[in-house]
Amino acid sequence: MTKLQRTKEIITGIITVLMAFLLILEPSDGYMAVIGILSLVYTVRGINMIVYYFTMARFMVGGRTSLYVGIIMFDFGILTGTLTDVPHFYILLYLAVIHGFSGIIEMMRASESKKYGGAWRLKTGHGILDIMMAVMCIVFLNRLSFAVIIYAIGLIYSSVLRIISACRRTKFVYIQ
Repeated sequence: MTKLQRTKEIITGIITVLMAFLLILEPSDGYMAVIGILSLVYTVRGINMIVYYFTMARFMVGGRTSLYVGIIMFDFGILTGTLTDVPHFYILLYLAVIHGFSGIIEMMRASESKKYGGAWRLKTGHGILDIMMAVMCIVFLNRLSFAVIIYAIGLIYSSVLRIISACRRTKFVYIQ
């Protein structure tokens, strides 16, 4: 990771922590903010993946996967942006499914990292927290403000992990 990338990751992490604290301070108004954040993040990530495919990945083996992932993420972003008039119950289920799926994927990545001798503890913690957030969203399905607070806590944790990984030295593998 270059110094510019590290600086970008640290600044993004700090901004995300500040936004999460704003969500915690005003959980009643945070519902629309959470919808906006999710919509924006998924849409931008989808566009980035599609641009990545057309600039580089189309020449790579398995590059079409990045196109499919980009299209699906873009669709999720657009879908999330249109959910403003849907009852809160469905939004919380949607949020729980997203976090549950992310937690399971993160746990699988941690298992793979442990198998190859990489850093797996932070990934495991992140996966467990995502799964706990999904369970908490389902448990507190009727309390919208509590779910916004849970989401903000997850944002803080993810941002702290982003800052930690940006400050960590990158290991290089040399093949002799």
